[in-house]
Amino acid sequence: MQIDFNKNSDGLVPAIVQDATTKNVLMLGYMNQEAFEKTKTTQKVTFFSRSKQRLWTKGEESGNFLNLVDMKVDCDNDTLLVRVNPVGPTCHKGTDTCWAEDNVQGYGFLSMLENIIESRKNDQENPNSYVASLFRKGINKIAQKVGEEAVETVIEAKDDNEELFLNESADLLFHYLILLQAKGYTLDDIAQVLEKRH
Repeated sequence: MQIDFNKNSDGLVPAIVQDATTKNVLMLGYMNQEAFEKTKTTQKVTFFSRSKQRLWTKGEESGNFLNLVDMKVDCDNDTLLVRVNPVGPTCHKGTDTCWAEDNVQGYGFLSMLENIIESRKNDQENPNSYVASLFRKGINKIAQKVGEEAVETVIEAKDDNEELFLNESADLLFHYLILLQAKGYTLDDIAQVLEKRH
């Protein structure tokens, strides 16, 4: 990597720290050449502390190290993306991130959909909600719907109508998310099983 440590008069470059698994941004620090080299050597993220005016390995006092996965430099060669496996909370205030956010795995729109399904599960009296009606009918009906959608997806997979295949696939995934909620699980539980198998 060609890092331009001389772009700023202080010889520092910003280092954006990202969880390698969740992809959440944990903190921002600064590295000089020495901190960069020490990070590579020790595989523990080390910064140059502007307040202490010395090298500072994250976790040196708390034990909440940032174990290095990899580093990349941006297109201008003056900012680092540091991907890590954090040990404990990252922020000195005890939160997962320096923005007081939980460092949890997110699945974009699918996570939002899971939240909607959970709210419908908790509001089963809603007469206008299809999802609430499925929860009222119980696990057998929900499992049956997953089975029906799986068969319809397989049938469409054998044909050439891509739109129908995608729509049936969406129906299958949607009903599977409902089944997971009915059993008390989420996509994150499934991801953990797959990660262990990996």
